[in-house]
Amino acid sequence: MILETARTLLRPFTDNDAQDLYAYAKDPRVGPAAGWKPHASVEESLRIIHTVFSAPNVFAVVDRSGGHVVGSVGFVGRPRGEEGRSDELGYALSPDFWGHGLMTEVAKRVLEYGFTVIGLKEVWCSHYVENDRSRRVIEKCGFSYVFDQHLSDEFSPDRLTRFYVLLREDWERGIWRKQF
Repeated sequence: MILETARTLLRPFTDNDAQDLYAYAKDPRVGPAAGWKPHASVEESLRIIHTVFSAPNVFAVVDRSGGHVVGSVGFVGRPRGEEGRSDELGYALSPDFWGHGLMTEVAKRVLEYGFTVIGLKEVWCSHYVENDRSRRVIEKCGFSYVFDQHLSDEFSPDRLTRFYVLLREDWERGIWRKQF
């Protein structure tokens, strides 16, 4: 499955993407903001492609202008409600592309795919409270705040995480178009 946006192609990861993935996943600004450690090698990035990124509905974000993988996006398989009808959106992006609305563009396209092709009824998303960039993507996509929870990861024994949900009926009504 290949999805398109104005500036990207969204497609499954391949082994050939390991170098591009490593190029942004080694940056200490990327992984820790999402709860994972920076990649230590191209081989580690290849292992992530074979495990985490081999899941269905997880896409490599390919920049059309340069042809390189600059991020990842997809449904990470952590349903909170009725099995098969709810999933969680996850994403990461190279810092070289931060601040240009690219992840919002990509996330909106993946949400459309989730609601219309997969048949999801709701999509969850979360961010650590200090991650304002992720918060803005979530807001621009029309998610509604639900709750905060303290979670532990390898970087902190107590990180405040903010959770949001987007219901299909809200997405169909175009609530995200009215907010920004």
